[in-house]
Amino acid sequence: MTCIVGLVNKGSVHIGGDSASASGHSLTVRADRKVFRKQDFIFGFTSSFRMGQLLAHAFEPPERHAKTDVYAFMVTEFVNALRRCLQDGGFAQRHNETERGGTFLVGYAGRLFKIDADYQVGETADRFDACGCGQQIALGALFASPHSPPLERLAIALNAAERFSTGVRGPFHFETLDSAE
Repeated sequence: MTCIVGLVNKGSVHIGGDSASASGHSLTVRADRKVFRKQDFIFGFTSSFRMGQLLAHAFEPPERHAKTDVYAFMVTEFVNALRRCLQDGGFAQRHNETERGGTFLVGYAGRLFKIDADYQVGETADRFDACGCGQQIALGALFASPHSPPLERLAIALNAAERFSTGVRGPFHFETLDSAE
């Protein structure tokens, strides 16, 4: 289920996502959005609507001290607060002594990160990323459209994923975190 896409352009971070909820061979178009803003962050999630609900309504991102490197902040303070939220909300799972969460993109401080289910924080050199079942299709479309405006690139990627993946459906939703924020 899902395709979430994001990119960085001139210091602004743009994230777009679809509206599908898939289980087996069933698909529902959801009214609640997978892409949203919270404080100085934008999020786009896959994995579980429960995780997305916790991110949107329970997660309180910590404040970064001005002298703390953004990446270091994300892999420590941000992930630690995220883990507590997912545990408190009953979403984090333990298997063989390993804790698992979910996958989502997050834009912060002019950068785009992917948080994977094992809580690793990734940042691509390409300045764009995607997650969900439409990920590979969307990445190809983002790669092939470098000269298009940011929101157009995201729309191209989501339309390609919808066309070629059974788990991706519009309507599509977009958020931008401007470089001045």
